[in-house]
Amino acid sequence: MSNNNNHYTINFTDGVPRNGSGLNVLGIGSSMRRDSYGTETLRIILDKVNQNGGQSRLLNLFDNPLPIYSPENDIDNPFIQEASNMVNWADAFVFATPDYHGSMAGSLKNFMDYFWSEFAGKTFGYVCSSHEKGLTVMDQMRTAIRQCYGWSLPYGISINSSTDFNERRQLVNKQLSKRLDSFARDLVVYGTLINSQFKKDLNSTIENSYSVHYRK
Repeated sequence: MSNNNNHYTINFTDGVPRNGSGLNVLGIGSSMRRDSYGTETLRIILDKVNQNGGQSRLLNLFDNPLPIYSPENDIDNPFIQEASNMVNWADAFVFATPDYHGSMAGSLKNFMDYFWSEFAGKTFGYVCSSHEKGLTVMDQMRTAIRQCYGWSLPYGISINSSTDFNERRQLVNKQLSKRLDSFARDLVVYGTLINSQFKKDLNSTIENSYSVHYRK
């Protein structure tokens, strides 16, 4: 596929985009458990993103905790600065959260309060650790991202650590493994298309696109 702006030309081989550097995908792990199965699943997805032509990084909020958001926070705080650098690098995101009483983790909501303005025109995928599928959690994440003019994959990943992993923390659910393959592939392919078009619109003079509001 190509567009009129050669800077954003993308080539596809076997359905996977090849554009030299690949889509930058940032995974956000929001569990406050050191050995979170949600964050472990996120690592598996990010590895598959790399296999599909993307580039990935992990921001684990357990290791990089952000202070409760305030507009007066010191932006020189090393945790805020690290998160900011990674968000600015990203073209797409995967959010991983536990199901906390039918909602996302407070650490993830706090992350979104910091960086919501960076989400427009980017693609998002969702992982939820839950014994009840986590459907309301994913709906809430999609709603929040829609308000930020981001795009969401039409399906998410729900995991149950007691049935999907063994005692050695190895993924044993074959159906889930196949779903992770599709998830990573779709995130890279569709994320690349959306990212490319959004950047093209930003650099154009068209006025009938929401990208107009994000031009510098």
